[in-house]
Amino acid sequence: MVASWREFWDRDTPIYVNARHKARHYAGLAEEMAALVPHSGAVVLDHGCGEALSADRVAASCGRLLLCDASPRQRAALSQRFAAQPRIVVLAPEAVAALPAASLDLVVANSLAQYLTAAELEACLADWRRALKPGGRLILADVIPPQLGAVADAAALLAFARREGFLMAAGLGLARTLLSDYRTLRQRLGLARYDEAAMLARLRAAGFQAERMPRNLGHNQGRMAFVARVSAPEVDLDRR
Repeated sequence: MVASWREFWDRDTPIYVNARHKARHYAGLAEEMAALVPHSGAVVLDHGCGEALSADRVAASCGRLLLCDASPRQRAALSQRFAAQPRIVVLAPEAVAALPAASLDLVVANSLAQYLTAAELEACLADWRRALKPGGRLILADVIPPQLGAVADAAALLAFARREGFLMAAGLGLARTLLSDYRTLRQRLGLARYDEAAMLARLRAAGFQAERMPRNLGHNQGRMAFVARVSAPEVDLDRR
């Protein structure tokens, strides 16, 4: 029996219904992330990156892309996939905590918060806040609100599948998921959920200026995304 979300993500999972679903998911995220990069020399961290199949698209828009995932299996695959990409570096979560202060321009954590305990999220927020430059941004996306259930998630997937041409596979995949240990694990361990006010309060308590974004990253617009900024130091005009 799978004991934790980390163990679940360290193996093949039923989350993606077929290869097209996985490819379109990662391609869409990469386009959205590339659009968030502030400048061509930016240092970007994708924390909880998963397979990051289209990370080369993000790397092409920035100076350096750090890919972090908790799964050793995923990190090994990422290192092999992007071995010829000098702009891409693969990190374990422990290495994020050791990054130099004020070394990052952008952090994206998509579909990560729901798998973390409150203490784990607090620790990540502290690490990201320390590593971001003044004026840097954290994008915390795919946050699940309390009222959003599995039926709404399934409807969002089916709408995405219809647009992207894998509707039949999505229907079959949802049926497989109902019989998989993902459903059992979701019931047993649960997913962390936050309403808008609670997440904003957490981000502000961690030292960020934060607001909800108009759209979530990815296909599920029932979930939320937040942008959290590190304040640039104020200039004392009297001391210039």
